Amino acid sequence: MDKAAEIVERHFAVRNRELLLGGIGVTELVRIYGTPLFVYDTSVLQRKLTALRSALGTRFSIHYSVKANPNLHLLKFFLENGCGLEIASLGELHQALSAGCPAHKIIFAGPGKTEAELQAAAAAGIGEIHVESATEVRRLGLIAAKLGRPIPVSIRVNPSAEAQGGAMRMGGKPAPFGIDEEQLEPVLKQIMRETGLALHGIHLFTGTQILDASILITQYRKAIEIARRVVELTGIQLTTVDFGGGLGIPYFSNDNELDLSAVSSGISELMREIEQDPVFRGTSFVVEPGRFLVGESGVYITQVSDVKESRGKKFVIVDGGMHHHLAASGNLGQTIKRNYPVAVLNKVNAEQTGAVEVVGPLCTPLDVLARNVSLPPVAIGDLIGVFQSGAYARAASPLNFLSHPAPAEVIVDHGQHRLIRRRGSVEDYTRDIEKQVVATA
Repeated sequence: MDKAAEIVERHFAVRNRELLLGGIGVTELVRIYGTPLFVYDTSVLQRKLTALRSALGTRFSIHYSVKANPNLHLLKFFLENGCGLEIASLGELHQALSAGCPAHKIIFAGPGKTEAELQAAAAAGIGEIHVESATEVRRLGLIAAKLGRPIPVSIRVNPSAEAQGGAMRMGGKPAPFGIDEEQLEPVLKQIMRETGLALHGIHLFTGTQILDASILITQYRKAIEIARRVVELTGIQLTTVDFGGGLGIPYFSNDNELDLSAVSSGISELMREIEQDPVFRGTSFVVEPGRFLVGESGVYITQVSDVKESRGKKFVIVDGGMHHHLAASGNLGQTIKRNYPVAVLNKVNAEQTGAVEVVGPLCTPLDVLARNVSLPPVAIGDLIGVFQSGAYARAASPLNFLSHPAPAEVIVDHGQHRLIRRRGSVEDYTRDIEKQVVATA
């Protein structure tokens, strides 16, 4: 069974060879909303959140990572289901507050926070700002003095190499993220000298797209080790230990799902070990997943506009592409292009007859959604779907490239559907041009 078929079997349904999302046929959704189109299924969101909560246990809180997909309606879903939010910019702060997130349930991490962002986050009274450099400590000290009240901070640590792992390493090596473990003591001393800063805890994040439970548990143990050291150095009882995110989903043919039962066993053992440790009495443990919660809920739907051959190779040309889904094109960090799971959504389970290239409408050879992929016979008007498109898809793509309209977003919920972001239009670009004229007049 190919990866697309596995995902359909796990999360969705098929009727008369047509994919159903939330019980609704994709042709009906396309008739109403057009293409290209992102569709998110709330039943998948709920399933993933419930499974993660069960694996983590009662001492953990979940903060959804807004960067994965910042759509307001998705943020509201997670807030309504008891999550906090993790942000990485001023724009995400506004998005979180607009979604109705209480300020104390927002945490802010990121290596390049500007003074304006720090001021806004502190003024809003968010739960924690995670400092990643001595410069941020100084800036926050000055901001706290102006505000006349303490600012809660955690220290983001770039740990030693033993805790690294995942498809994209972000720690255990020279990195802009966090404070190197070997520099922890002087930065902690600096924080302690700033009377306007209240040290709440630590944040460890070493990689992303982790599918091996043993790597996660190794990282969690490293976080506990560093937390103990911080308490020894400061004498402060930590409010939070943030294990970061990094939980992955299967994209490619050789990927397996993250084994949540193994994660649960590892966490249970870890919690038993620290249960009687006074260092962690009253400490809350945090994870901040994004991709794991939303990635599998999303399908990117495009329509075939042409089918042609060139020197013996068949090209299926669709009305969407890398400008909407940079990750699926392989241009968001892949060294060698690997295909996301792709299917003809109105011919699901039909016999595959040959390999084709699925390409978008852009004037660049990089605009390839699937290379040498086996599909059923494809005709103009068919619907091509890219699965695993709920995270780092629309939000991580160059939407303005070639001035094509931005895709719409729709949410489906047990037979109901609604537009959660309208489609872009030519008028949008006209307004942008008018703004440019005014700005240069």
